[in-house]
Amino acid sequence: MALTAAAVGEYEWDIGRDEWVVSPRMAALTGLPAGVAPARLGQALYDHVHSDDLDDVRQAVTGDLRRNGRYDIRFRFIRPDDGRHVWLNSTAVALKGGQGELLKAVGVVRDISAEKEEAAQREGLVAELDHRVKNVLASVQSLAAQSARRTVSLEAFLKTFFGRLEAMAAAHTLLTATRWRGAEIGHVAAAELGGLAQGQARWEGPDIVLSPRATHALTLALHELGANAVKYGALSNETGRIDVTWKASPAGGFELVWTERNGPIVTPPTRRGFGSTLLERVTGRELGGTARLDFRPEGLRAVLSAGVDALALDPGSQAVDAEPEASADEDSESATGASHGGLTDADIRGVRILIVEDAVLLALELEAGLIECGASVVATAADLGEATRMLTLDFDAAVLDANLNGASVTPVAEALARRGVPFIFATGYGDANAAPAGFNAPVVRKPYNVRQIAAALVEAIGRA
Repeated sequence: MALTAAAVGEYEWDIGRDEWVVSPRMAALTGLPAGVAPARLGQALYDHVHSDDLDDVRQAVTGDLRRNGRYDIRFRFIRPDDGRHVWLNSTAVALKGGQGELLKAVGVVRDISAEKEEAAQREGLVAELDHRVKNVLASVQSLAAQSARRTVSLEAFLKTFFGRLEAMAAAHTLLTATRWRGAEIGHVAAAELGGLAQGQARWEGPDIVLSPRATHALTLALHELGANAVKYGALSNETGRIDVTWKASPAGGFELVWTERNGPIVTPPTRRGFGSTLLERVTGRELGGTARLDFRPEGLRAVLSAGVDALALDPGSQAVDAEPEASADEDSESATGASHGGLTDADIRGVRILIVEDAVLLALELEAGLIECGASVVATAADLGEATRMLTLDFDAAVLDANLNGASVTPVAEALARRGVPFIFATGYGDANAAPAGFNAPVVRKPYNVRQIAAALVEAIGRA
């Protein structure tokens, strides 16, 4: 009864008679026939052990049993009845004669397949968490660098950077409330606009649930638009109004329209700041669509369109209470003298580079940093298809994000390796010393700085 309750099966190996005795309980767990059968010096067991685990099992049975009088092994077992692979935990003790000779081994076996699967899932979740944390740190690092590059004072930088950081935190709060299943556009709008100017902003549209990536992108977009409205636009006076509406698009995504009215007369900017760049390049590509800004005299009009990939695949429950957060920042349009400085041991001046990175904010900062180091960025790609198309361009080296929205960058790396074009990996996944998929290429772990990337590029070019 105890063995049945513990879901284990018992067995006996009579070494002198070379017989193998399998209980009905063990037969049910392993698919072996119950009863007495020839042990064939242990081969009756070895025939069904997975080849990758066979040496360990032999060592335990022939070595541990004789030296220690017991063994405890975990291995993959191929059931002879249906061919299924299961994980087994087998423990046994030895019965010895008066001269210390082995007479029998008596033990139990337990199916641990479920435990192994749970352990693999935990390892996968930990790896994914590690990847996300590193991406967040890299994004914050890029956001800080981009904000600093276009500001003229520490006070302005802090206000700009902290405002954008609060927007990222708001997106994380919404996603945490739904266990990262996604967030409704209405909740994103409420979180970013609710505290800007009471009664001056209105938002409405159908319930559309965004993917986590799109949630971050739209949150930053609305933050930039709101900050600009507070500083220059409709929210800079008491009569201005903002209308934000969205609707599903026929192609499966959505379109959001931001309209300002009754504010100061608008004139198109004479130079582009990071806010405009973030809206047009980062937001558009992160949403899988476009972002258009129309600086009309009566007020700014922005149209953000998103592809179907911006929507959550499995929305689940979206019952969250989004707390409005006031976060108006100051986006100075002035260029700064911020620079990564000269590189002595990692000179990449004149090197033509392809950047493949799905986080466009990171790609934007990396592009700026490499250009400041004297390199030439031929193009940037955010997904596998775009990267594949850009392989026809003429470049000297490439920086590859190992994971592109869930797709492996391996096909691109293989194509580059065949052509003899050096490349490096910039990733938050994997072992600290090994390149993804076994490629002979330098690896830089996120979060990184441009000096690390430059040094890795020099190393890759030297290997080629």
